Amino acid sequence: MSNTSEKNDLTSVKDLTVEEFFTQKSLSTALPLKISLTCEQLITECIESTELKFEQDSSIELVVFSNLSLAALQDLQSFAQLNILSLHAINYRNNSTSFRFIIQCENLIASRKLVAEFSLKQNVEMALLQNAPVLSAGGLLVMDMDSTTIEIECIDEIAKLAGVGEQVSQVTELAMEGKLDFSQSLHQRVATLSGSSVYILEKVISNIPLMPGLETLVDQLKQNNWRIAIASGGFTYFADYLKNQLNLDAARANVLEITNGVLTGKVLGDVVDAQAKADCLGELASQYRIPHSQTVAMGDGANDLVMMAAAGFGVAFHAKPIVLAQADSSINHQGLDCLLHWLI
Repeated sequence: MSNTSEKNDLTSVKDLTVEEFFTQKSLSTALPLKISLTCEQLITECIESTELKFEQDSSIELVVFSNLSLAALQDLQSFAQLNILSLHAINYRNNSTSFRFIIQCENLIASRKLVAEFSLKQNVEMALLQNAPVLSAGGLLVMDMDSTTIEIECIDEIAKLAGVGEQVSQVTELAMEGKLDFSQSLHQRVATLSGSSVYILEKVISNIPLMPGLETLVDQLKQNNWRIAIASGGFTYFADYLKNQLNLDAARANVLEITNGVLTGKVLGDVVDAQAKADCLGELASQYRIPHSQTVAMGDGANDLVMMAAAGFGVAFHAKPIVLAQADSSINHQGLDCLLHWLI
């Protein structure tokens, strides 16, 4: 079979989005598609899949959304030190379209950091991935709770109602950035709540804001036989509420001691710290017989790093710099359901 190649002067198409170009050229029906993108031209070549000289299982993918311009794609390739080889898949999920390119790079970790930097600077969502889990194969997702599955830090909201909000929020921020030992900081913050009525917990939970995309993500994963859990350094009072509301498979968090309707300022049992979160992921994967390659951990703070490292795929969500620098991928602008596009 003869290959079909087409050259385009980049200046004539650079303002087109990725979707406009491939739809206009009807190239999306000819995947996989060999690509050569330079500052002067864009060459596309339809080829037989058997001719591609890469192993799918070990390939590195660049995933971008349909509204990215070809000019921005070329800028990204140069900025992140990538070489785009082919377009091999287009995913239509959750009313969005993403394009998956096979790329080459000399240093995956360095290029991944540059892609994240480009994403933040240009206010666009994208990811550089290797061996991402497969959506249709089922798997396990374990998420942090505060500022990940919900938009607030529960302990900060409790503290505001208890009249110690500023004091507690400063400690929370230092712990999230990895500048304080988490267990120590948790005991320090909870101690300030001593004597407060349990009513303040009820008030926070009555107005708890779910993170955008959470319900869609849970629904779509469940349709594909995924197990979903929360592992939180927060409190069972809120984690169990979310577990029941969203029909999750598990929730692990810290237990506030409450006596006669009043917070004692103590946490019962062992603190759910970074290692406990990682242990939770491992135990659930073993319980449900989910292969490591199909495990995902997602969070935003330093306390999530051990869990993310223990998973097959770690995702930083609207995360602190220390987390963004170590994650396998990140979601910097969109809601939680963006994860659906990072999965194969």
